[in-house]
Amino acid sequence: MTNQACGTNKMAGVSFTISPMSDQFVDIILSALKEVDTSKVSMETDDVSTTVRGKVEHIFDVTKAIFLHAATTGVHVAYQATFSMGCPGNPNRDDIPTDDDILMNAEQTKSIKQPIAAKFSLYPLGGGDYMDIIYEQIEEMKKHLDVSPAHSATRLDGEAVTVFNGLEKVFKATVKGGSSHTVMAVSISANSPSHKK
Repeated sequence: MTNQACGTNKMAGVSFTISPMSDQFVDIILSALKEVDTSKVSMETDDVSTTVRGKVEHIFDVTKAIFLHAATTGVHVAYQATFSMGCPGNPNRDDIPTDDDILMNAEQTKSIKQPIAAKFSLYPLGGGDYMDIIYEQIEEMKKHLDVSPAHSATRLDGEAVTVFNGLEKVFKATVKGGSSHTVMAVSISANSPSHKK
């Protein structure tokens, strides 16, 4: 049995895949990455996915911006992500690239209008009082988004910035509620042909 220390800082991480449905997918992805300031996170890409690590605020800021820049091309873009915070599976937990709260991409992305459909599932794996917190956050989301149940998930329809902000809020609230290891799976679709009437 291995002994895995959790470190003293709260490092969060997300592994995501973004898939523009276009022959120009490489150009779309590289162009989106070029537009995004990643200076406050660590980022690593392999042949399966891209992993971003840092403070919760910064990983949401960066991944939201990457998604938005790809989606504003008008191409159908799919996004799959797994956000996590806490032990296990988070090596070098004390090496957060920065500890400040200044978001490098928020000013650029806040005015982008991009309707999306999303589904998320939240898994508080480390205990804590979380169900009431999740329901409270979902009720809060209903003030700004269309919220509906889905198989093993909750569906959100609305503006991308509002959806990402809601996902960040529910994730952070669950961690604050006492979950020592929180995982959230997210699927997002923008510009899908099936959205057109």
